[in-house]
Amino acid sequence: MINRKSREEIKLMRHAGHIVALVHQEMKKVVEPGISTKELDNIAMKIIKENHAVPTFLGYSGFPACICTSINEQVVHGIPSEDVKVKDGDIISIDVGATFHGLVGDSAWSYAVGNVSDDIKRLMKATEEALYAGIEQMRVGNVLDDISGAVEDVAVKYGYGIVRQYGGHGVGHVMHEEPFLYNYRVGDKTPIKQGYAIAIEPMLNMGVDEVTVAADEWTVSTIDKKPSAHFEHTVVATEEGPQIMTKLME
Repeated sequence: MINRKSREEIKLMRHAGHIVALVHQEMKKVVEPGISTKELDNIAMKIIKENHAVPTFLGYSGFPACICTSINEQVVHGIPSEDVKVKDGDIISIDVGATFHGLVGDSAWSYAVGNVSDDIKRLMKATEEALYAGIEQMRVGNVLDDISGAVEDVAVKYGYGIVRQYGGHGVGHVMHEEPFLYNYRVGDKTPIKQGYAIAIEPMLNMGVDEVTVAADEWTVSTIDKKPSAHFEHTVVATEEGPQIMTKLME
């Protein structure tokens, strides 16, 4: 069952999303060659706690960190470590979740580290474009496949692989609620209703679609070791159109 969010729940989700956006604002400043992914995790933890929220990911199904840090061919769920430092030319996806008064904000962004190749820039541009194409379809009266198809169309336009095993999801009182949202058409005609809250998150690969899970049982990587990009916003469908929860409040 898909839970529709009340006005009060949306207000709290917007506040949670603001905290997530504060983390990303800082990540944009500090992601540079030589910083460890554990240091990024520590920075995120400090911001979340200073804003009276709880790091949603920490302990979720046993996940050992506050954020996910996935570098180059790693798609999602990378575990921060003191031993892993980003270097010039890398791409890193940072996924952040914060829970404020019981409601969740969830957003991921891919960052270029130092000077990246034109191929990486193009991949990032396409994946961010796919995110906003999906958000544009998060409208009352549309169906879930409209979002999925919009993401797929951008991926096809650029010639990129689409991660099939992972996708977007409902979000609210817990990080993963119904529905699951594919990043390609599957014929899902579930109507989008006012108050639906979904984390839309395209994951596009420079190479093939297929991914594999590492021995740590978390880190997902492309099977051909080519780079992947990941962008995500939590979005609520309203009568006025899609509203992004995971951005800085004015």
